[in-house]
Amino acid sequence: MKSREPMIGALLHAAWAEARARISAGLVEAGFTDLLPAYLMVLQYPGPDGEHPSALARRAGMSKQAMNKLLSSLEQLGYIERVQDERDGRARIVRVTERGALAMSTIRGIVAEIEREWAIALGAARFAEFKSILETLRQMSSGILD
Repeated sequence: MKSREPMIGALLHAAWAEARARISAGLVEAGFTDLLPAYLMVLQYPGPDGEHPSALARRAGMSKQAMNKLLSSLEQLGYIERVQDERDGRARIVRVTERGALAMSTIRGIVAEIEREWAIALGAARFAEFKSILETLRQMSSGILD
């Protein structure tokens, strides 16, 4: 007999899908009509500025080749640039352009609005606990709590 109760993955996916849809719609409304939802993997917190493409790929859970394809597109659109790493002349790092910084600021504003709405829907205390639990899970997955 199958359980009808959704598992944690489905619940997290539903919340992320809602947030991603709201972010994408908000970006279009703000004039960033060329930012595809896939680009959010690069622009997500804490952002790509100063990072090596390989670190961004690990953070996003994708191959270096897939990340470099996203970075190439974002570079062509003027959101980022890849420059030589001053500490390692063989490596490249990502720098966010002025346009990229504006898009990331817009994303932060949209996410802040989502958080305000969720805090109202859940109540401030429950929402604070929800965020705290998610932060603990994030730290666990990053190995911070090991």
